Amino acid sequence: MKKIEEEAPDTTNSEAAAGAPPGTEAVANTATETLSPQQISDLEARAAKAQEHWDRLLRTTADFENFKKRAVREKQEAIRYANEGLLEKFMPILDAFEKATQATQSAGPADIKALTEGVQLIHTQLKNTLMEAGLQEVDATGQPFDPTLHEAISLQETAAVADGHVLQQLRKGYKLRERLLRPAMVVVAKRPEGNA
Repeated sequence: MKKIEEEAPDTTNSEAAAGAPPGTEAVANTATETLSPQQISDLEARAAKAQEHWDRLLRTTADFENFKKRAVREKQEAIRYANEGLLEKFMPILDAFEKATQATQSAGPADIKALTEGVQLIHTQLKNTLMEAGLQEVDATGQPFDPTLHEAISLQETAAVADGHVLQQLRKGYKLRERLLRPAMVVVAKRPEGNA
């Protein structure tokens, strides 16, 4: 009986290795070995370095999240106060309009000319401020009709203006640099039927 026990193969390691992932046997063998003080010191150094990298990763991730939140907040604030500079330019014009309104209440017949000149000055000031901000007038009078810039509300027969040209501009159009904000409202000239 003793002979059979000696011949029987040791299946404990091979059975465990058959169901375990590759390389586990080497780890199991290493775990049973004793480590030298130098190896323990190396492992402790590697563990400390790994912890340091992990902490750095966590800090970097937190910093990035804070940056994203700050960027969103700054973008919302920029959108909210985007017109601040333009509005500051309009304040003196608003002041001038208030003065003109007060002047109309106490103005006599002799003051009408001064009041008219004041209102014209305010108009010029407003127009210049808008032009500085990039607003451009679309002057359609006498120009060929352009559906990308003009809105035709009627056709009128006339020989005074060439066929297909703007006879009369009823409302000015405006562009912000190259983008059309509002088309000019126009009456377009049509050749009289007798002059075909």
